[in-house]
Amino acid sequence: MGQQKFQGKKICVVTGTSSGLGLKTTKALLKTGFYHVIGAVRDMEKMAVVAEEEGFGSDENFTPMQLDLASFASVRQFVDKLNEFKADKPLDRLVCNAAVYQPSLNEAQWSEDGIEQQMQINFLSHFLLTSLLLPEMTKEKGSVDPRVIMVGSVTGNDNTVGGGGVYPIADLRDLEGLAEGAKAPIAMMDGRNFNGAKAYKDSKLAIMMTTNLLHDKYAKSTGIAFSSMYPGCIAASPLFREKKPWFRKLFPVFMRYITGGYVGEEEAGQRLFQVITDPRCTRSGVYWSWNGGPREGRGVEAVKNGGKIVGAGGEGGGWDTIFENEQSDKVRDTEKAQLLFKYATQITKAEWPLAKGAVSPCPTLRVIGAITAILDKQEELQRKTKRAQPKTMGEVLERLAF
Repeated sequence: MGQQKFQGKKICVVTGTSSGLGLKTTKALLKTGFYHVIGAVRDMEKMAVVAEEEGFGSDENFTPMQLDLASFASVRQFVDKLNEFKADKPLDRLVCNAAVYQPSLNEAQWSEDGIEQQMQINFLSHFLLTSLLLPEMTKEKGSVDPRVIMVGSVTGNDNTVGGGGVYPIADLRDLEGLAEGAKAPIAMMDGRNFNGAKAYKDSKLAIMMTTNLLHDKYAKSTGIAFSSMYPGCIAASPLFREKKPWFRKLFPVFMRYITGGYVGEEEAGQRLFQVITDPRCTRSGVYWSWNGGPREGRGVEAVKNGGKIVGAGGEGGGWDTIFENEQSDKVRDTEKAQLLFKYATQITKAEWPLAKGAVSPCPTLRVIGAITAILDKQEELQRKTKRAQPKTMGEVLERLAF
């Protein structure tokens, strides 16, 4: 049923499709005619207006569905509705894009679940969403070339100027806040005082760490490619709506003409579109970035290196400038990632499938396995029987007394 309804098109879920990066990416996907995009958005009325303005309001390949990432209950309801809608058709792409940035707040804003909004919307709810949809993307479900893509940020990757040279620096420390449940009044993953800008950066660091752990844990057994990406600094993005008017006016100018790191929404959308569609991006465990081409104002080094300034991500350069960017020590901290995974699972009540390794199809293994299971049961029975035997005269008398 589901296969016929979608006519062979891949199903792609994109969170945050009503504006910014998510909207531009959705437009690019729909132009191909090869994807049915599920637009996961909080405000369905806004999505309807935007879809009409952008020309895909009546597109049979676009289906908006409500998803409020500030509510774990909404995440579960979205997954139930999606599974009903797609029926037996596997999910091919999950793009975790939606995010909020609240650097100007003096006090934390809390979600429906009593969790700081940036922590939940940017990270924890996407964490839960991924856990619920993972079983729908496996090879067993018939998904071909499935991909889970997390939109990270240079601000969560502190081995570059953009991430390590701008205060505050992303740092989860020992995850004290998550260990204590991350409920109000605890507003930060590290349990320290609330800082709006750092909360955003920490959420991006957490989502990039989780991507790596999912790669290690599930890539081989499921066939899913887990990757994160940084599309460049979309300085004119609605993401900066919390900033002061003067900042919103001058920041794009600064990024375009001084740092060379500016990227427009259209080009950023093409970059995320590339990670979704390009055969080169089937590699798992990668942090994708792009290099803008050399141009005046980027400095002598940019010209010497053909514009390839690692981590710059400026505009221009095109499809072939994609590269596998280096991840910081914090992002690659596997021990902390495992703790992060544990605490996030407890907070969200996520249920992850068992990570199964490859097993030889040889029938001998199945026979030996069945025999071993029988022998193990017999051995366990003998062990319990032996343990139950009285060892002293006192134990014998005690049993006789009853």
